[in-house]
Amino acid sequence: MSGTASTETAPAATPVAAAPGAREARADRRGGATASAYPAYVAGKLAGAVVSLFAVLVTSFFLFRIIPGDPVKAMTHGMPTSAEQLATLRRQFGLDLPMWRQFTDYCAGALTGDLGMSYQFRAPVGELIAQKLPATLLLTGVAVVIYSALGLWLGTRSAWRHGGTSDRLHTGVALTLWSVPSFWLGLLLIITFSVGVGPIPGMFPTGGMESGDETGVAYVLDVAHHMVLPVLTLVAVGYAQTLLVMRSSLLDEMGSDYLTTARAKGLRDDAVRRRHAVPNALLPTVTMVFINLGHVAAGSILVETVFSWPGLGGLFYQALSVPDLPLVQGLFVVFAGAMILMNLLADLLYPMLDPRVGR
Repeated sequence: MSGTASTETAPAATPVAAAPGAREARADRRGGATASAYPAYVAGKLAGAVVSLFAVLVTSFFLFRIIPGDPVKAMTHGMPTSAEQLATLRRQFGLDLPMWRQFTDYCAGALTGDLGMSYQFRAPVGELIAQKLPATLLLTGVAVVIYSALGLWLGTRSAWRHGGTSDRLHTGVALTLWSVPSFWLGLLLIITFSVGVGPIPGMFPTGGMESGDETGVAYVLDVAHHMVLPVLTLVAVGYAQTLLVMRSSLLDEMGSDYLTTARAKGLRDDAVRRRHAVPNALLPTVTMVFINLGHVAAGSILVETVFSWPGLGGLFYQALSVPDLPLVQGLFVVFAGAMILMNLLADLLYPMLDPRVGR
């Protein structure tokens, strides 16, 4: 007996239409997740900056106490001083206290803005830094603006036309200048353009910030005249670093598919570079530019010393030679704090340049 197997076919599943507004709801959820991720990203960066600042306080206190030399004896060098007078000075500056007590007093003072009293100048460290800061901001600020703009422009052009004569020339010059110590380059510029070599006459001052007898517009021109060689030294080294970093970042982007798509849509080569390639290659360069802005407060110790520039770099060199512990510690905190702040600002700017950061 033959049976017929009846196969019952299940009805095909009917696609369920998405509810009105479901796509918008999913987009809102994604946008909300991104919006909620950014505050957490900012909080994490702020916490990291606070931890870094505390590490700077600890490092600045203990690092400079391993420097050989007795600050009190250095202050009284060449003067007849009894043991009782030395003990009085140590007690006056708190050097007779236990190390842990000195550290807690130092941290408490630093958190309230009190960086102590300079051994060498017998003045508050904060006042000394405030007096020297404008000269450093003027010198290094002008240099950072010039070499950042120059390095970004030349780095972009070199990468976009990589392998050409211009690229090889710019890269070779940049590598050479980046390898040159800034103090050595400064000395060469002094010998060449201040003292004079052969047919080249001495055109610029050997050091200092001003001649001391000018006012008004003449004073501004006099300061600018003194700035030429130290700014040229800082620009020569700084632009080389910026150019090489920007060139490397842009070369990494040039093989990307989105640039091919942009060209396929008919965009001109300049528009592809300006609107697509350069913005995506800026992240490493932005970090370096902000680090350089952090150096504006620190200045360049060697360059300021070579050119006798009356800024924080020269002050740090003077303090280190004693050693003037409160002044050295205060300057170290200011230098490192400026770097931490600039790194923090760069981190907070990243999500605006690349939305993928911070998610």
